[in-house]
Amino acid sequence: MQPKNRTDALYNKEQNPTPLCFLAPRSLPDVCPKEPTGRVILGPSVVAEHELWTVYSSKVNLPAALNDPRLAKRESDFFTKSWGLDFTETDVMPAFYLPNINRDHFVTYLQEMAQKEQIHQRCKKICPNKDSKDTVSMFVCVDLLQIFFKPDFALEDPATFNTVLPWSHFNSTGGRKTRDWASSKLLQEKLSHYLDVVEVNIAQQISLRSEAFFHAMSSQHELQDQLRETQWAVSVLRRGTTAIDRVMCQGPLQALCTTLTRNNCVKLHNKLKLMATVHQTQPTVQLLLSTSEFVGALELISTTKEVLQQELQGITSFRHLGSQLCELEKLIDKMMEEDFSIYVRSDFSSSLKDEPHVLEKERLESLVFGLLRQKKLDFLCIYSDEMIVAAKALVTQCVAESVVNIEEIDTEVTNKLADQMRLMTFAQWFELLKKILENFLLFLQKIKATLNVIRNVVLKVLYSNQKNLVLDKYVAGLSVQETSVDPVLQGEAELAYLTHEGLFISDALSEGGAWVRRSGSGTNISHGSTGLWAKLVLGPFHRRTLDMYGVNVVPTELELNGVISNIQELLHTASDVSHDLLVRWVLQSQANRFVHRFHEERKNKLSLLLDNERWKQAEVPTEFQDLVNSIVDGQITLPERKTIGPDNRKPTEYLLVNGERYAVVGTVLLLIRIFLEYCQCVNDVPSIATDMLTRLSDLLKHFNSRSCQLVLGAGALQVLGLKTITTKNLALASRCLQLVVYYIPVIRAHFESKLHPKQCSVLRHLDHIKKDYNDHIAEISAKLIAIMDSVFEKALSKYEMKAPMPSSCLRNVCKQMAKMHEAINELLPEQQTQMLFLRINTTFKMHMKSQLARLGVINDGGPQHGLVVVDMAFYTDNIHALKNLELLDLNMAEIWEQKR
Repeated sequence: MQPKNRTDALYNKEQNPTPLCFLAPRSLPDVCPKEPTGRVILGPSVVAEHELWTVYSSKVNLPAALNDPRLAKRESDFFTKSWGLDFTETDVMPAFYLPNINRDHFVTYLQEMAQKEQIHQRCKKICPNKDSKDTVSMFVCVDLLQIFFKPDFALEDPATFNTVLPWSHFNSTGGRKTRDWASSKLLQEKLSHYLDVVEVNIAQQISLRSEAFFHAMSSQHELQDQLRETQWAVSVLRRGTTAIDRVMCQGPLQALCTTLTRNNCVKLHNKLKLMATVHQTQPTVQLLLSTSEFVGALELISTTKEVLQQELQGITSFRHLGSQLCELEKLIDKMMEEDFSIYVRSDFSSSLKDEPHVLEKERLESLVFGLLRQKKLDFLCIYSDEMIVAAKALVTQCVAESVVNIEEIDTEVTNKLADQMRLMTFAQWFELLKKILENFLLFLQKIKATLNVIRNVVLKVLYSNQKNLVLDKYVAGLSVQETSVDPVLQGEAELAYLTHEGLFISDALSEGGAWVRRSGSGTNISHGSTGLWAKLVLGPFHRRTLDMYGVNVVPTELELNGVISNIQELLHTASDVSHDLLVRWVLQSQANRFVHRFHEERKNKLSLLLDNERWKQAEVPTEFQDLVNSIVDGQITLPERKTIGPDNRKPTEYLLVNGERYAVVGTVLLLIRIFLEYCQCVNDVPSIATDMLTRLSDLLKHFNSRSCQLVLGAGALQVLGLKTITTKNLALASRCLQLVVYYIPVIRAHFESKLHPKQCSVLRHLDHIKKDYNDHIAEISAKLIAIMDSVFEKALSKYEMKAPMPSSCLRNVCKQMAKMHEAINELLPEQQTQMLFLRINTTFKMHMKSQLARLGVINDGGPQHGLVVVDMAFYTDNIHALKNLELLDLNMAEIWEQKR
């Protein structure tokens, strides 16, 4: 049996006292504690230093853990608990085969049983049932047992005491008082007996398990002793660790943290200096541009953009600086091109009397360096254009000066300079030629000197690129072989790693001098030292050949070699231009006069032929057939005329072009010869190709417009006195236009081979002309259809279903269509004839359908329907009887209204 006074305190067993003081550790309740043999030892405890854990420390209490938050409602009834939330209470359908039972069905039974129930109740009162008494006693015992299991059971409570021991019953007054006291004494003895039985059973159970119980208790005491020893060892270790941390770690770590803070401050200071330098970029660029240091300005912009993207990324104050620098770079590009043009013009406008020298050589070199830096390699085209303009102005100036000094020439009477030159004598003209030659010689020497400067700049850039390439390879080799690391930087890197700051000091130290190496020692640059600063810090070209996006910022070796070859070619071009202006300009003037006269003669001749053309089919002489046959694979050359022996070949009815027959009029045959003559002139004098193409386009437009006026516009009735414009005239005009359309691409290809690529834009005129010709052909086809449309409208308006059949109206229609076919079949190609008659047939069906609707004839199989079918069969047979229209699909079912 345990002692009544239990305690959870932990007592130490006998042992040698120690000078250390320990706090008593918490442990499990000791069911058999030993006698206290010593005092409580106080000391540091691992457990005592932390907050004690209780059930309130739990993050989730038991009801919250048992309640499922996913349930829509609590499991309050049996069905939802056993069968799940899907179970729902529904109304039970009543049985169809059972009657509705109510109280009326039991009235007879209740009346019969009422008397028996009364007798039974009287008997129960007289003779009580023994079993009911036992049952009541059993329920009373059960209730008593339930009281003992309540968590708040306490005999001190009067209510509980009276429930367990009903003394009130014993204290009641009555005749059975003596018997009640005897019963209470008997009850007390019974309870004492029960207590003795329980104590005997407990002692028996303890004796059976005493060995295991006391073994567990001894093991627990040993475990508590070991825990105390461990607690003492941990406390000693903690005190030692605390001393080591205070003496050996806190000071050095504070020193390292202070060093890291200092380095971060240095890094911040360098960033601020970098920001200050970047802030001065735009004023510095303006200062560089004022001294024509374009390369320095561009390199400063490029370096600043790189710094903004890498080292100063995300700084709000510089968020617009990148776009401003891009716009500034574009502005510099335009400035360099404009300055180069101005420089070239001023160079060419300088006097040629002095020795040839380069005007503002440093300015030219700076411009060329900047243009190469921006890969604007077409600046030589600007120089070439200005050179040609200057050469022409030089000739004009020499001629004007010479003419003014000749007294025999009256400049007021003769205004044109070319006419004034024709009045010069041979001696005067020869002196003028010598003067022009001398000026051109000085002009070419100046060009050569300027191009030599440009060539030297390109060679310097090429040499610099090659040198940088070799140097980059050398540096790359050194970086691979390098194995030693600065111990200071290595220690700082380890410090950053140990302190988990995420920033390496080596980055800050290396970045501290980065901007100094890029942009010099400061931003206050004097006007006199700007060029020196750009050359020392930036150089003509920065060693970095790639920008931050991996794109080459300088021209490649291949591009620079191309520029060098273009410089040499430009010098040759200058010499050719000088020769052209000396001699060929006379030929060009004569060529222009020749083109004008050539064109006017042929245009007047074509107009005369058109005004006298009666638009009848003409025979094709063998000479014109040979002319057409000479055009092979787009090569246009006029055949040589045969003068030996007569030509016994007879003219043909059609002109054969690439295996296709063309019925033509005489004017078109001559037109073919005319435009072939234009092409032959271009072969002889290629320099007049542009002018000749313009004149030929004008000639083709004139033929198209005039033929439209004469045929479609019926102008031939007044000009030639024709009675009418027939369908044959229209078909023949259409076929002639188709022949010209066939040759327009041939003409275009011929002129394209003779034109300079920059001049090919004039070829679009031929494309417009081809479209105009096709539109004219379509209008003629529409006119032919309109003629038949009027015939159908007039004939079918009188159509009636009367015998004899076929009707006279359909006979007249078929007759007119046969005439149309006879007029155009031999003139137009088969496919075009078929397409034309399909469109005519569509027009006929439209008129026929309208007439049948007006007459009320429908597809009902009646007599009127039968008469119409006979007429349509007659119409179909007549159309299919025409040549090349045998297989034409007329689809005459479309003349009937669709049934609704």
